[in-house]
Amino acid sequence: MVEIPEENYSPLWPGDARTPVPRTASERVILTGFLDYFRATFEQKCAGLADHQLSEASVPPSTMTLHGLVRHLGGVERWWFQIQFVGADVPMLYYSDDDPGQDFDSLDGDVDEAFAVWRHECERSRQIVAAAGSLDDTGTTLRDGEPFSLRWLLVDLIGEYARHCGHVDLLRERLDGGTGA
Repeated sequence: MVEIPEENYSPLWPGDARTPVPRTASERVILTGFLDYFRATFEQKCAGLADHQLSEASVPPSTMTLHGLVRHLGGVERWWFQIQFVGADVPMLYYSDDDPGQDFDSLDGDVDEAFAVWRHECERSRQIVAAAGSLDDTGTTLRDGEPFSLRWLLVDLIGEYARHCGHVDLLRERLDGGTGA
């Protein structure tokens, strides 16, 4: 995680553990700051629920759950940063050609395990970004062989997390009335 001088930010409210994104900084600091902010927002929105609530599909007819989203986002982190950006030969998480919906449909394993895997994947992604020489460094998509820049990847993941934070809002409100954060 990028260290931001305290004079460049202030918490949004007492008890908010998220680090706000600095308004003036380098492009890399701002992009990684937004991605980490949305990662922290996602985790904060899931906090305080029992495991059975995290695994409950609370917005029918959707089968989406918070547990499934944790698994999905862990897989997304691995897929984009390790497999596609650096070309690591690691297995995909919660996915196979025979069962592509495992992240949402097969909630085996416990929620703590899913969060531990997701946190590990986020940390590995941070290491990959920190090791990159430039936001112009590229990876290659496996689907079409086209290159993409680290800059594009960071913006894409910010969008992914922002969309899913909206999903979490709906799921959480149905589970216990929680909103905000």
